[in-house]
Amino acid sequence: MIHPKAVVADDVKIGKGSVVMAGAIINPGAVIGEGCIINTACSIDHDCKLGNFVHVAVGAHLAGSVTVGERTWVGAGATISNNISICGECMIGAGAVVVKDIAENGTYVGVPAKKRLHIVS
Repeated sequence: MIHPKAVVADDVKIGKGSVVMAGAIINPGAVIGEGCIINTACSIDHDCKLGNFVHVAVGAHLAGSVTVGERTWVGAGATISNNISICGECMIGAGAVVVKDIAENGTYVGVPAKKRLHIVS
C-alpha cells in the first residue's frame, strides 16, 4: 500500500505486503523488499535496495545507493550516508549517522554510529 501523499518514482519496485506512509519519498531505481515499512516523512534516495522486512522509521534518510539487509530497523531520524551497505538483522538507533559499512549484525548508535556493546552483569 502506498499512501496517496507519498512520492514514489515510477520505476521503484515495492515487494508484496510493504507499506509506504504519508510524506515518504522514494527516488528512482530503489528496490523495496517484501513486508517493509517506509514510515512517515522518511526518504529513500536513488538506487537503494532494502531487503525483506526492513523498517525505516519516521524521518530517517537513506542517501543514494544504500543497501539494507533483511530484518533491519533504521530508527527515527537516522541518516545513512551514500554507498553504504548494512547487513541484515541490525538495529540502527534513532538519530544515528552511519558513515561506514556495517558487516556484523547488532545495535548501532551515535554520531558516527558505532556498535553498542551489551554488558552482562
